[in-house]
Amino acid sequence: MLDLGCAHGSFPSDATPAKFVRIDREPADNRDTAAWFVQSDAARLPFADRTFTAVISNHSLEHFDDLNAALCEIGRVISPEGSLFVAVPDASTLTDRLYRWLARGGGHVNAFTSGTEIAATIERVTGLPHVATKLLCSSLSFLNRRNSPRPLPRRLWLLGGGYEWPLIVYSWISRTLDRHLNMRTSIYGWAFYFGRTAEPIDRQSWPNVCIRCGSGHSALTLLDQGFVRRTFMGLRTYRCPTCGAGNHFTE
Repeated sequence: MLDLGCAHGSFPSDATPAKFVRIDREPADNRDTAAWFVQSDAARLPFADRTFTAVISNHSLEHFDDLNAALCEIGRVISPEGSLFVAVPDASTLTDRLYRWLARGGGHVNAFTSGTEIAATIERVTGLPHVATKLLCSSLSFLNRRNSPRPLPRRLWLLGGGYEWPLIVYSWISRTLDRHLNMRTSIYGWAFYFGRTAEPIDRQSWPNVCIRCGSGHSALTLLDQGFVRRTFMGLRTYRCPTCGAGNHFTE
């Protein structure tokens, strides 16, 4: 498995028994020491043809200077029977615009505004069939002061100072607007699945995304495992199973 453009890693080492390599153009100070790490450009991968049975590109395509070359390289190093996961932001959303405004571009050199078009491009260049698309929601966790560099960016103070209670309020308001007025204030981007998938893919969007760690969880899982609590005026909250942060719960 290849974890492409991942810095310190897009998933924990113990998440899979598969052998995997993490790769990034820049070395990460806090990278996972239990994983193999290769420093390289995505447009010139130092691997033989058909080396990997799976490739993960988790929020990395928007950072690649030569997108077409990187996609060609993915298609070269992955097995024809392999699987590819790609997640990218939607540049037309409020979430992505806030991110790029706060981070003065955030290193995004590719702006994707159509999930259909980018999925078709990836399918054409890599040769892997597009299997499914999933809409991704945001909690604005990048505004959380726990995740911000020090000193805190001055612009962050115009957006609540990075405290978690404004993010909880935003999560509640954005989910309510989207549900009743068919708006897209809580949308972040897309997740795409290509190639061979061994298990059925859950295509339903998960609106419960943690304001601290950014982990998404299905409503059914949170309810079944007892993470949801009813609070003042019938509102419901949940504790993130990943980091323990309090969040607004959306059915």
